[in-house]
Amino acid sequence: MKAETLSLVARARIHAALGDPARLAIGDALTLGDASPGEIAADLSMPTNLVAHHLKVLQDAGLLVRTRSEGDRRRTYLRLVPGVLSSLTAPRLDSAERVVFVCTHNSARSQLAAALWRRRIGGDVASAGTIPAQRVHPRAVRVAHDHGLTLDPTGTHHVDDVVHDGDLIIAVCDNAHEDLTGPARPRLHWSVPDPARVDTDEAFQAAFTDLADRIDRIAPALHPGADHHG
Repeated sequence: MKAETLSLVARARIHAALGDPARLAIGDALTLGDASPGEIAADLSMPTNLVAHHLKVLQDAGLLVRTRSEGDRRRTYLRLVPGVLSSLTAPRLDSAERVVFVCTHNSARSQLAAALWRRRIGGDVASAGTIPAQRVHPRAVRVAHDHGLTLDPTGTHHVDDVVHDGDLIIAVCDNAHEDLTGPARPRLHWSVPDPARVDTDEAFQAAFTDLADRIDRIAPALHPGADHHG
């Protein structure tokens, strides 16, 4: 079995162990500090035999360990295994020399995504389009300005002139994701609706919010060596 498959099996076992309200409550309690089984039972108002059952499930999943008290040697304390909960996050992305956001016209979504990435994560980032427009959409410039970002109204570019080997390409529209099937094929696809189709300030704000949420979500998955500010 491949290592990544083993990792998925281990993560699934942890998810299953935490998929009970009582066990999740125990996990929450131990996140803050160590406790004895009796203390857990008292704090959660749970019968000791039920606590023992749940603790065995959590221990079998590799979530906690027991240590003997240095005071009363008859007492044991429970503590979470460091790093186990962090293993529930999605696999990390390998580091890339640069991130390139791509949409059809490079006039809104890809521009906003690059500006957001530059501010929230940092590092080398660019944007491009498969059929670039002559100008960035005025509503995109406006919504960026409203959030303290600056877009160059004339700064649109074609994919062929921007993308290089080693880039992490993220398509932020369905058309770009489906059209780019060659060497510049996107690694990731974010299906963000085209705000220009509706052409209202609300639509552009919705696209901005969608992109901001996705960038915040991807930040923890970046390679540990990647340059990001969180």
